[in-house]
Amino acid sequence: MKYNSIAVIGPTAVGKTYLATKLANKFNGEIISVDSRQVYRGMDIGTGKDLEDYIVENHHIPYHLIDIINPDDEFNLFQFMVSFNAAFDIINNKNKNPFIVGGTGLFLHSLFKGYKLNRAEFNEKKISELSSLTIEELRKRLINSSGKPLHNTTDLIEKKRIIKAILISESSNADIIEPRKIDPLIFCLLPDRKIIHARIEKRLDERLKNGMIDEVEALINSGVSTKRLDLFGLEYRYISLYLTGEINYNDMKQKLSSAIKRFAKKQITWIRKFEKEGIKMIYFENPDFDRAAEIIEKQFIN
Repeated sequence: MKYNSIAVIGPTAVGKTYLATKLANKFNGEIISVDSRQVYRGMDIGTGKDLEDYIVENHHIPYHLIDIINPDDEFNLFQFMVSFNAAFDIINNKNKNPFIVGGTGLFLHSLFKGYKLNRAEFNEKKISELSSLTIEELRKRLINSSGKPLHNTTDLIEKKRIIKAILISESSNADIIEPRKIDPLIFCLLPDRKIIHARIEKRLDERLKNGMIDEVEALINSGVSTKRLDLFGLEYRYISLYLTGEINYNDMKQKLSSAIKRFAKKQITWIRKFEKEGIKMIYFENPDFDRAAEIIEKQFIN
């Protein structure tokens, strides 16, 4: 078999989950979410988990990397890769097909290009400790930790580069990770920009009517700070501003709609990057199940 997984990617509000779950139901699949915010518990409506889409013909489609950590916890690229590898192995051990679904560009790129990551570079506590040192102290530590002359003298000039060099130098091979070797059949849902914008506005109206403000309020009441919610951006940033009285409802809705459209544009920029790098994708203007299923039958199953 040429491919060992199927990916459904694209910007927000185009129907990725809807298509992927229907395909997973037909082709013995499980979903691996590639979304930097859906990993958080209690953030359902704002992140678009659309959990009702995971029930197809009375079958529950198993999913991974959704609701795995609390909103106060950090989730970085290294943690994503560790979690992805575990999910990929679980699905394969069941003799099922992995469906990689989402729109977080950096996470997708790490899979498609096989990033090799160092855990130490994502150790926030150690980075904070090193940042408190002077440049001279950092230089001495780097020289001592490397145990040999430095060929790249630029590592001794900028503080950020010195810290990164120390983190790498002081790490072990056990701290290195790269994603499982994947060769995905990639479907990219990419409608016209006007269609994407119309879907964003329609979905925003629906989410505001169906409890998204209550969801953000519940997070605040549970102890999640508005500063933390601001870091999640989009829905959590602007609804927090509304709940704290910094902006009114109409401003919140308008600013949020504009922010989501800018976010979609950034996601499309990632897709264009994939194109330029020769990553092959099959484009869809809408979540056409029949066409996708036919392609899977010909190119994946056979």
